Amino acid sequence: MPPALDNRCSGILLHISSLPSDYGIGDFGPSAFHFVDFLKESGQKIWQVLPLNPTSVGNSPYSSPSAFAFNPFFISPHLMVRDGFIEESDLHPIPDFSCGSVDYQKVAEYKNKLLDKGYMRFLTFDDNGAFARFCADNSYWLDNYALFIAFKDKFAGRSWSEWPGSFRYRLDEEIDSISDDVRERVGKEKFIQYLLSQQWSGLKNYCSQKGIRIFGDISLYVNYDSADVWANSKIFKLDHDRKPYVVAGVPPDYFSETGQRWGNPVYNWDVLRDTKFQWWFDRVKHNLSCFDMVRIDHFRGFSAAWEILVDEPTAQNGQWQETSGHEFFSFLLEKFKSLPIVAEDLGYITPDVKTLMETFGFPGMKLLIFAFEGDFESNPYAPPNHIKNCIAYTGTHDCNTIRGWFDTEMSYEAHTRLEAFLGHQVSSPTVSDEMIQLVMMSPANTAILPMQDVLNLGEEGRLNCPGTPDGNWEWRLSASDLAGGLANKLSELTNKFGRG
Repeated sequence: MPPALDNRCSGILLHISSLPSDYGIGDFGPSAFHFVDFLKESGQKIWQVLPLNPTSVGNSPYSSPSAFAFNPFFISPHLMVRDGFIEESDLHPIPDFSCGSVDYQKVAEYKNKLLDKGYMRFLTFDDNGAFARFCADNSYWLDNYALFIAFKDKFAGRSWSEWPGSFRYRLDEEIDSISDDVRERVGKEKFIQYLLSQQWSGLKNYCSQKGIRIFGDISLYVNYDSADVWANSKIFKLDHDRKPYVVAGVPPDYFSETGQRWGNPVYNWDVLRDTKFQWWFDRVKHNLSCFDMVRIDHFRGFSAAWEILVDEPTAQNGQWQETSGHEFFSFLLEKFKSLPIVAEDLGYITPDVKTLMETFGFPGMKLLIFAFEGDFESNPYAPPNHIKNCIAYTGTHDCNTIRGWFDTEMSYEAHTRLEAFLGHQVSSPTVSDEMIQLVMMSPANTAILPMQDVLNLGEEGRLNCPGTPDGNWEWRLSASDLAGGLANKLSELTNKFGRG
């Protein structure tokens, strides 16, 4: 069991974008620190977030141009003023942002202006070499990422596969002779990542002081149109034109009758093995420096990958291809004292995946929202089937809220089983509290509660609905939501079930 999960505890799932703030989206500033105070007051030990990378498609944190960079939207304007990068007057006028949802376009326009001003002022700073040290320490990913973003601007946002050949294929003589405007854009992007790193480090240190561990998230696959694929094309299954001939996804499951065709390029594990897994090693090392523990989304991809021919419109017609997870994690254990990794093992999980998890002691996930469907006795999500080395949830970011599920999705059979298990009737206003109590009672060492369920929100609080293109990743917490004795209520429940 990872050391971060070897004691009975609980925590909250709330993404950074969902925090309150005056600037249209949650960030690394005061509201994040206030939320840490709430976690401490309510007896929680873990704050789970989603990937903190830049977003590209549909504002999803699982769709990014970089597996290493921070999302510029998470810059705190308040901290930029505090640290002298901008003046208080630069914040105004502040757009009329919604308090309950994120308008990503409006946020981008506002924060890009602040970052432009911050960078121009930074050029006059004497930071005693801190920026140069940051760039040197992170050069293994930062150089390629900053250059990628600069070229994206130069070529009007087109995918790197549509750039002129010398840039698409990274011919050194062209890359080395970049123009002044590109060089300036590279510098600005490195500054943005430096600033984000400084702000995140401050927040992470505060969490540590308060006894809160940050639980991060790694998306297994990366976008084709990313710095990672552009700079490391050999470790992906691409043709001679550096375009994918197979793409990633999952076969039909609970979330979709036709499966999910994600479209990401899949890894060439033969090449990864030849490189001693260097890119993946760098990625894990980077994430373990940012977080105390990490969840790997779609963990089963380390046992086998569902590969779909690029011309297939859905994920139905794919095939499993074995990967090298066992060899990779064995290699990591030679490099790290421990691997505080949690496996996202939802959906159809085959014995080989379970063996891989058991071999390395990686906890899986048990979602109560799935617990009352089918055969209750054999259902792995049913509370009697939980084990210590797992993480129990009411639901997660891809699910409806518990109240929303109860109101619009729950089957009659599941409703009947839930009431039979509890021994009393359940209603819409009470179902969230009932399920939260079941999670806290679980034998699982760790219990995680989505903030929306703690607040007893209905479907209006849902963060993401897989397979739908619009309206996702927009929900935000209100500062007033944390008032009214909520911390005391949660603390009492936490202590009652030995998780304090």
